[in-house]
Amino acid sequence: MSDDEFIDINVAKVDIQRDKRNGYPEVIYGQGKTADQIIKISKALLSKNKTVLATRVSKEKMSKIYKEFPDAVYDGCARCMSINKKNIKKPDGYIAIVTAGTSDIPVAKEAEFCADVLGNNVKSIYDVGVAGIHRLFSYLDVIRNAKVIIVIAGMEGALASVICGLVDKPVIAVPTSVGYGTSFKGITALLSMLNSCASGLSVVNIDNGFGAAYNASMINHL
Repeated sequence: MSDDEFIDINVAKVDIQRDKRNGYPEVIYGQGKTADQIIKISKALLSKNKTVLATRVSKEKMSKIYKEFPDAVYDGCARCMSINKKNIKKPDGYIAIVTAGTSDIPVAKEAEFCADVLGNNVKSIYDVGVAGIHRLFSYLDVIRNAKVIIVIAGMEGALASVICGLVDKPVIAVPTSVGYGTSFKGITALLSMLNSCASGLSVVNIDNGFGAAYNASMINHL
């Protein structure tokens, strides 16, 4: 491997050719990393003029990161940070992000933040879950006109199947860890979504707003 394929900073081997292979630079997963490690990886990416996108960055870590990168953009609800964001040409289509409940908004915010950095227009609709299904019908036009839809739900995760049965667009379901005891921190919603009878539904991991946004961005940019 040559020096222009990755940068070895001891704590990480930063992939600086990922955008050439996959269309977007390496993304930093902040959970489990220290603020100093995030800073070092960010510097390696910035040394090659890459956009820095980091997910699962706590406010405590961010307070230290800000001292090194005062121009960083951070969303505390999304727990996401970006530096040196590129002006990617956005396609005409947009991503619709729909949550079942207000408690699912943090995962939606992660998806929104990442989708924006990846160069997408986003329209978000919160709190239209099946406990009050009439709320959803007021927003069907916005949802149906999207190029791809992300549906985020905890509890039993039913909203993803409902929406997928009403649209002719790809639907990406995100189970969340929201719910009481037998929701098993999102496993119930995950299994429900995986067993959906609605055709065209794909599912990412529990609370994985980033993964949904990345997949949706690829579809939206086709």
